Amino acid sequence: MQITFYGVRGSIPSPGPDTVRYGGNTTCIDVMTDNGDRIILDGGTGIRQLGLDMMNQLPVQCSIFITHTHWDHIQGLPFFTPLFVPGNKVDFYGAFDPVYMKDLRSILAQQMEYCYFPIRENELKATLSYNSLKEGDAIQVGSATVTCILLNHPVLNFGYLIEADGKRFFFTGDNESPVNIYQPGDDDFAEYQELIEERESHIIDFIRGVDCIVIDAQYTKEEYFASKIGWGHGYFESSIQLAAKAGIPQVHITHHDPTRTDDQLEAIFQQLAHKGAIPDGMQVHPAKETFKIQL
Repeated sequence: MQITFYGVRGSIPSPGPDTVRYGGNTTCIDVMTDNGDRIILDGGTGIRQLGLDMMNQLPVQCSIFITHTHWDHIQGLPFFTPLFVPGNKVDFYGAFDPVYMKDLRSILAQQMEYCYFPIRENELKATLSYNSLKEGDAIQVGSATVTCILLNHPVLNFGYLIEADGKRFFFTGDNESPVNIYQPGDDDFAEYQELIEERESHIIDFIRGVDCIVIDAQYTKEEYFASKIGWGHGYFESSIQLAAKAGIPQVHITHHDPTRTDDQLEAIFQQLAHKGAIPDGMQVHPAKETFKIQL
């Protein structure tokens, strides 16, 4: 299984000289099994270049799994060239929105209405399918199995476990470890804390022992506790701790803050290593565009 980063920034694209080393595109990860089955995780702006690379070998057949439909995870899809070419086949997977009562096709098609984009979804030439998922669904994509689990974000967000070639890989999408909304001593504190711990145990059991995890950690600990609680993203130490509890040896931190320069990102990782925040035996890296992971 080969995993390639095509977009690693969060919230909004941030191109320029200060982000050129790690990349300024929003979330997109390409996963290729040894049998040539292609799974794409999210359609942020990084999917534009991925689509161009894929056009070198036609026809294109791939499955795109959307963690959630916030803008930075879907905004590249209208520029995904394989969608415009007859003979290509693209299968979309993601959640039904229970708040607005919209399926994945309705949500993705909206950003291709004429008021936003010059080509409508129903004018695309590739063969498309849209599939709604619920937690625990396991989808077979060629030789790979993709299983989803609900994680914590302001909109319904799936993390995806991909199993193929005797290896296991997990991507969180956007995720914040839940925080107790009550204070110690409040009547409901203990009950709420029990619910948090049960959910965390469920997630840890789901990802225990995977070979590699790509995990959201947009903030530093100081940023998080100063003003970012409830925004739906992890901080570096919380994400590393989650991976450690699940016994995961290889960790790649993603969803880099768009205001964070490459130099600042590297300085954070140096500080984490200096203060012993990375457990022995664990490899922790900032996700980097074009970087390939071979499992």
